[in-house]
Amino acid sequence: MSTDFTGVRMDVVELDRIAVQEASRIVESARGEDGDWERDTPCAGWNLRRLVAHMTAQHHGFAAAARGVGGDPEYWQEPNGRDEPAHAHRAAADAVLGAFAEQGVLDREFVLPELGGGFPGRAAISFHFVDYVVHAWDVAATLGVRLHLADEVLTAALAVARRVPTDPAGRGPAFAFAPALKITAGAGPLEETLRLLGREPRAWTGTGP
Repeated sequence: MSTDFTGVRMDVVELDRIAVQEASRIVESARGEDGDWERDTPCAGWNLRRLVAHMTAQHHGFAAAARGVGGDPEYWQEPNGRDEPAHAHRAAADAVLGAFAEQGVLDREFVLPELGGGFPGRAAISFHFVDYVVHAWDVAATLGVRLHLADEVLTAALAVARRVPTDPAGRGPAFAFAPALKITAGAGPLEETLRLLGREPRAWTGTGP
């Protein structure tokens, strides 16, 4: 059951499910009547509506990749905006969790165009997992609410984040992650993960890194 990269006794599919469900819980707390969808987020230049559209597209893309059609760019397109963001995101989250729950998924090859090719299923799901720990925090930070993920999940996310290359040539606006930030003394696993993937958690109060 233990993974080969996190050092914790929890399967990567289960880790991913926990992160995705927490992200969905927080997304569903947003209220359009309060202007939440137009709030700025830790993703520079994106408001919450755009961030959730990106999350929705990534879920559909990874679900397609799990089923062998990730190379088709249609599956990675962001929603056209007609659907309510939280509803569209929930449907996409259900789709990716269903795809990842299929028998043999860890042994499949996932084609991930943004990352430049094909990856073993276990590695691909680990990428999705750490991305949704970070995106769950992004949404929580935007809305000023706390993120609820167990220490074991955060420790696993940090193990994955430490394996992401930090070469500046592969970081920035055109890539999956922003440039890594300096790790501060005493940083916990969530804060270290966020900094490794280009987030500055202390600029956003109320989320408790």
